[in-house]
Amino acid sequence: MTNPDTITPQELADACAKAMWNDDSASQNLGMSLDHVAPGVATLSMTITDQMTNGHGMCHGGYIFTLADSAFAFACNTYNQRVVAQHCAVTYLSPVETGARLQAHAREVSRRGRSGIYDVRVTDGSGAVIAEFRGHSRVIKGTHLTEE
Repeated sequence: MTNPDTITPQELADACAKAMWNDDSASQNLGMSLDHVAPGVATLSMTITDQMTNGHGMCHGGYIFTLADSAFAFACNTYNQRVVAQHCAVTYLSPVETGARLQAHAREVSRRGRSGIYDVRVTDGSGAVIAEFRGHSRVIKGTHLTEE
């Protein structure tokens, strides 16, 4: 990696996402894919499997939350600062059946000092909104990239 201060914002977002993805066993083991990243933005997707269903035979809300939380994480970590969740909330709007491919689209709402707010919309293959998620982020010590 070259000096993080000399590359474009998009290149920085891509490099940070790559560094994070390499260590993100949780998202990878759930079959998520990182579809898009840009400064303050990320889209991840995941197919719902039989192992993700609850006692009602529909997708367990925790998996929907996890997909949204992962998109939130990638969106707020696009500036070469290590950022974690401080608070998150989700509203479920529609049930999800096995086999559905969900997409979580995260976007930055506000970023000031060490704090940020990000909205994540989870949709299904038809574009129907499944859940709305809001995450509050907090910058911690460290960076994703080092100068060479």
